[in-house]
Amino acid sequence: MPLDDRYQLAFKLYPYEHSSDQDATTPVRHPVVVVGGGPIGVATALDLGLQGIPVVLLDDHEGVGQGSRAICFAKRTLEIAHRYGCAQPMLDKGVVWNLGKVFHDDRQVYEFNLLPEEGHHFPAFINLQQPYFERFLVERVREAQAAGAPIELRGKNRLDSVDVHDDHVVLDVSTPDGPYRIEADWLIGCDGASSPLRKMMGLDFEGRVFEDNFLIADITMKADFPTERWFWFEPHFKSGDSALLHKQPDGVWRIDFQLGWDIDRKEELKEENIRRRLDAMLGPDVDYELVWTSIYTFQCRRMKKFRHGRVIFAGDAAHQVSPFGARGANSGIQDVDNLGWKLGLVLNGTAPECLLDSYDVERRHGADENILNSSRSTDFITPKSKISHVFRNAVLDLAQYHTFARPLVNSGRLSVPCIYDDLPLNTCDALPGGPARTRPGAPCPDAPLGQGFLLDHLGGDFVLLGVGCVVPEQFEVEGMTLRGLSVTANTEINDRYLGDATQAVYLIRPDQHVAARWHAFDENLVWVALARSIGKD
Repeated sequence: MPLDDRYQLAFKLYPYEHSSDQDATTPVRHPVVVVGGGPIGVATALDLGLQGIPVVLLDDHEGVGQGSRAICFAKRTLEIAHRYGCAQPMLDKGVVWNLGKVFHDDRQVYEFNLLPEEGHHFPAFINLQQPYFERFLVERVREAQAAGAPIELRGKNRLDSVDVHDDHVVLDVSTPDGPYRIEADWLIGCDGASSPLRKMMGLDFEGRVFEDNFLIADITMKADFPTERWFWFEPHFKSGDSALLHKQPDGVWRIDFQLGWDIDRKEELKEENIRRRLDAMLGPDVDYELVWTSIYTFQCRRMKKFRHGRVIFAGDAAHQVSPFGARGANSGIQDVDNLGWKLGLVLNGTAPECLLDSYDVERRHGADENILNSSRSTDFITPKSKISHVFRNAVLDLAQYHTFARPLVNSGRLSVPCIYDDLPLNTCDALPGGPARTRPGAPCPDAPLGQGFLLDHLGGDFVLLGVGCVVPEQFEVEGMTLRGLSVTANTEINDRYLGDATQAVYLIRPDQHVAARWHAFDENLVWVALARSIGKD
């Protein structure tokens, strides 16, 4: 079904404009070219541009949103967007939620709160249609451009071919004014699950394709449903084998129905059949309008490697997961967060090129974690045998009355940031009694600090954090000026950063993952940890 006009009017974000590169007699070389203008591509361009790195983004469209697609954006994504300077409009527009409920047939099994503790700047999740998320990113790009950030967004610039060399990439691009050629020191592929770039390079995915189909229906309605995530196993309204209900901005609701594998897609997408399912679910008294519908299958797959010389892949171009758990766009933004500072340090000469291999290692680790959790969700939601179906329903029955069974219920474990346990950039954990949640490799949890929050003070650089002790405000190491931040521990900071320790010193990476931690400051230990963190060990 075509997209409702309300989704289309505001999202022609980067209309085609003729660029000087098209008139050059020889191909112009750019430090970075990004292919793909979705949220991952735009976020990549924004991350690099805010560092002062010239970047050109090519997209074969002009930024017109095609349906709501991703809608659940996690706390970690908002924290990253906050560093980019565009989280507040997302939060203002989005529907905030922390609570989810799980049903089996016509009874509630249990409910869960994804952020039960206080002291965080952002909620566990917001629901926000992907075109809005993209628009707020592009609006931030425009602000950054006005302030001098060297970012170009080129709509209606389609990549037709690539020629990869040891030290650069040659790109052939087509436009409404004809073809032209440019070169890039680094090419970042963010062109989605069907990635033309990946196919041009003869690369593919490895993993599973799930034999099931799901119907998405975005509708507007006036109904008394709360702002929560509701999931039904074997729903009593018989509209599918499972169903999911989410609220979005503008009075729009996302509903998913599990259809099974052997279906007639054309028949299922007929309006009368979609309405038959919705009527059974919502009841005769709910008035609604269809906004957008689609049928999807899903895969849990990834590329064998995310880096191929001077070409690096991110987001859906590098990995795919099922939509259960909101791991697609959220994990893609974490790719950007991991890649941006590393490529920045390589381009400015601070770090060796081999630092980019750690992007490949860490984000493949993240993709494997997401694929594992997503596959487990899918297997629980769609049992593959009579025995697994019996087991699944027994778990649901137990979970209604017994807390021990509730962790076994898997209606889509929601996206959380990856912990880079035991990976090469981490160094020592020399904090006896330190909390597991802030061990090396873990993302920093937020906490109240003064009138604001801790993560606001960490920014996007390497930071030496002293908790309950004083560290130097800045010092030079490895050609970098390392900033120090000393904080007085409060209840939340004690719980999240000290545990049983009396004080702590943390080395925090630009993506706000912990690189190392100690009981006290030692300049030599910091030097060793920082050297490893930038690939010089």
